[in-house]
Amino acid sequence: MEELETFIMKKFGLAFAFMGVLGTGSFAQKIEFEEYDLPNGMHVILHQDHSAPVVVTSVMYHVGAKDEQPDRTGFAHFFEHLLFEGTENIERGEWFKIVSSNGGKNNANTTDDRTYYYEVFPSNNLQLGLWMESERLMHPIINQIGVDTQNEVVKEEKRLRIDNQPYGNILKAVKQNMFKNHPYRWTTIGEMEHLDAAKLDEFKAFFKKFYVPNNAVLVVAGDFEKEQARKWISDYFSSIPKGTVTPKKQYEEAPITKEFHASWEDPNVQIPMLLTAYRTPSMKTRDARVLDMISTILSDGKSSRLYKRLVDTEKKALDVGAFNYSQEDYGTYFIYALPVGDTSLESLSKVFSEEIKKLQTDLISEREYEKLLNKFENQFVNANSNVEGIAHSLANYYLLYKDVNLINNELDIYRSITREEIRNIAKQYLNDNQRLVLEYGPEKDKSQNSTK
Repeated sequence: MEELETFIMKKFGLAFAFMGVLGTGSFAQKIEFEEYDLPNGMHVILHQDHSAPVVVTSVMYHVGAKDEQPDRTGFAHFFEHLLFEGTENIERGEWFKIVSSNGGKNNANTTDDRTYYYEVFPSNNLQLGLWMESERLMHPIINQIGVDTQNEVVKEEKRLRIDNQPYGNILKAVKQNMFKNHPYRWTTIGEMEHLDAAKLDEFKAFFKKFYVPNNAVLVVAGDFEKEQARKWISDYFSSIPKGTVTPKKQYEEAPITKEFHASWEDPNVQIPMLLTAYRTPSMKTRDARVLDMISTILSDGKSSRLYKRLVDTEKKALDVGAFNYSQEDYGTYFIYALPVGDTSLESLSKVFSEEIKKLQTDLISEREYEKLLNKFENQFVNANSNVEGIAHSLANYYLLYKDVNLINNELDIYRSITREEIRNIAKQYLNDNQRLVLEYGPEKDKSQNSTK
């Protein structure tokens, strides 16, 4: 059950890939969909595609790590695991057996903003997928046995994916420095002592508060008949009582107006990392999309500016990357590099500043701009190249962006971004006085991380 921290960690792995494998020569086709609401407020989106005999049933809930209490972090991710324990009609330990024995697969993932569950079945098992997701919502068994079992599972996941991984705590080191008021200041997986301290009634209360139909979107995508799907959806979900959804609390962060420094020691690394981070606006904004494009200019591929300069030409870095970690309320812009030999971290920081300054001063070339647009078109097409990707996109655009039509027109937004905007947005958000400079290095002694 891969979570967002793992996604982020892949960016710091051996490949240090920013955007993954890009397709070639593809053109975006319009995604057709229908949407409606059940009487209990659950939103439903249907996407019919008969090209392959598979169907996806997925539910995304508007609950993530930011909805937790500071002394009870990790609850949203914990439920990603707990809600596979069983229901009143699915015995404990039987969930995965039912899915696999019917030719399907399933998974779930959690971010700071939402939690997503899905099944992929042969198309003749749509009814089974809908029933299972309705069971998860209506009849889950939340007891001490399940809590204790999944507590150990989550602890092992944290050990394997974060605590014992090189650079595994990089996101934690950045988040706790970039955010002082917003719940983005803690990680999605949370702190294990918070889960240990929680009582069973606290888990039940969390479920009751957030796992309600009017805080979710149900997506069915693939090979199915709409009339039959609508009937089954009504049969399995309409009787689930509507809940009370509390409006999301808004948190304001003071602007960063002066460069500040922090450090973190990690016993799993031998090569230090230099990372600079800038606070950026919500992923729903046009500015966030411009920052996505700036990331591609700086570090996507061997011809990108930072890679070509630091890795190929000056040979100061083993690898380098930049990406805009966009979220519902705020984003964080990362630039990082691993030095070669005796290269100082200060010299890497200086190059970061110089390359940003070039973007702030000069327009990118027409050729670079066309190449940039082609990459985004390929990325967009690949994200929606199968029904699993389409189902996720439909849920994400509805729940977090409040605009399902972005699945067809977000690419137009990227295409409309001008070279002048790229220059102006770099000038607005990526200045030295707006950044955290983090030295993430080998453990020197038994002391914990420190802030300068």
